[in-house]
Amino acid sequence: MNMPTPVKVQPETISTPTPQGHEITPRDRRFGRDADHARDKYWLNGDPIGTAFYDALSLTFPRGEAYFIESVKEFRDCAPPKLQREIRAFVKQEVIHSREHLALNRRLEERGFDISRIEERITESLNMTQGRPKIANLASTMTLEHYTAILAKELLANPRHMAGAEQETADLWRWHALEEIEHKGVAYDTWLYATKDWTRWQRWKVKALILYAVTVNFWRNRFTDTLDLLAQDGIKGWRVKLKFLSFLLARPGMGRKMIIPCVKFLLPGFHPWNEDDRHLIDLADSEYEAALLDRDATDSLKAA
Repeated sequence: MNMPTPVKVQPETISTPTPQGHEITPRDRRFGRDADHARDKYWLNGDPIGTAFYDALSLTFPRGEAYFIESVKEFRDCAPPKLQREIRAFVKQEVIHSREHLALNRRLEERGFDISRIEERITESLNMTQGRPKIANLASTMTLEHYTAILAKELLANPRHMAGAEQETADLWRWHALEEIEHKGVAYDTWLYATKDWTRWQRWKVKALILYAVTVNFWRNRFTDTLDLLAQDGIKGWRVKLKFLSFLLARPGMGRKMIIPCVKFLLPGFHPWNEDDRHLIDLADSEYEAALLDRDATDSLKAA
């Protein structure tokens, strides 16, 4: 019995605030492979709490970004050509991010930390998404991509977050941040296209539910994971929890800075590119390249 030949439907275009001519450029860079780099246990200016927070966040990326990739790729073939190209570039960037964070996480183990409990919690969270509708996973991805874009913008806009950090590790976080800003609209545009037949109320209802779930899970798990790493160094107790809350909400206040952008996510007409922060991409890229040239020159002088 012959099966009917599938009919390929020409994708429709969608109108979004994504800047015209904006390019997503995968930068294949490697960080901290030299044994002299990232030896300090508290690489973030000697601060165990700040170091543990970013280390715990890094542990989420390899599995988390694999989930993002698969969620978006499910809708790539039916997307408009421009969006297809952006999804391919997004995938390349995320694959390289995963590789670099795997290397960073291995250095965390080399410093004597047991990351098995944290990785198990991450796996359990992702296992809960198995069997869900593809559109639900895409909704989670575009919400988490908004989270990472907020983190990225704040990290690049406020030098205080990486002040005094070990150079190679700081460069990794800045490089990751600039690419997160660069592709911040891809998952959202994929969501808009995949739900183009939905009503605004349907979209908003799903966004609100997913944002609530993502916010609760993200901060609960980051709090637990950070305290787990600190406890392994004998740093624990209610004073440590208060200092961690101060780190998040007061100085430098990454958690506090995320509140308003998260609220904007639910406003009518929201899109990640309603705020054009490409200047941060250019700034971070040029600063990184300058630092890279300086280190290359220093290495050349040493070799001479």
